[in-house]
Amino acid sequence: MDWGAIALAAGAGCVGGAMNALAGGGAFATMPVLVGVGLPSTIANATSNVAMQPAAMASAWTFRRGLAPLGGVPIRLLNAVNFFAALAGSYLLVVTPPTAFDVIVPWLLLFAFAAIAAGQRGAAWLRARVTIGATTLVAAQLLLGIYGGYFGGGIGMMMTAVYGLLVGTDPKHMAAPRTLILATANFAAAIVFAAFGMVAWWACVPMLLGGIVGGWGGAWLGERLSARTIRLWTLAVTGVTTVAFFLRAYG
Repeated sequence: MDWGAIALAAGAGCVGGAMNALAGGGAFATMPVLVGVGLPSTIANATSNVAMQPAAMASAWTFRRGLAPLGGVPIRLLNAVNFFAALAGSYLLVVTPPTAFDVIVPWLLLFAFAAIAAGQRGAAWLRARVTIGATTLVAAQLLLGIYGGYFGGGIGMMMTAVYGLLVGTDPKHMAAPRTLILATANFAAAIVFAAFGMVAWWACVPMLLGGIVGGWGGAWLGERLSARTIRLWTLAVTGVTTVAFFLRAYG
């Protein structure tokens, strides 16, 4: 048993859980560590997803008082759409190679960065020119759920970006619905990944325990930070990860 690799997995889980609670992007703390200790990228992706599930649930429980309809759409409806979409996306990872998606991911993250940077001004500009209703929000959640189940990297940041454009809410007030929906997507993916034997449990369990600690800590901190601070943190994480993914895919 490699205790050093286990300690690395636990530490990465703690950082990833806190990042997911604050702004998303926890996979960028967990995935590289799992690949670094020798796991294939697809197994690392699945293991990271399953390990972050309890952390996401812990954060969702901490944020539960902030749950409310999003853009007039009940959270239960968005969450149900998200669950079945994530099931489909995670099965897609099982049966198809991730090579093509590696080329697409940087552009999706670039969109997330631009949308968060635009903020409420961008949302107001979009709403003045486009009719945004419940159907648009549900359709967006369907695509986000598939992405979250298939890859999941930066899904929290992408939710923040899409919700900001379509609903016009700042990242701080999107924390509760985003965290619940993220936890549900992780749960759906975990069912598929565990069923198909894609989880390296020796790394998953310590990462899971570290993620619970980080998820609670990140949610606690998120309730006390200003909306501006969380927005700047979100922009910083999104910008760095976007550059990293462009270099990985095209460098």
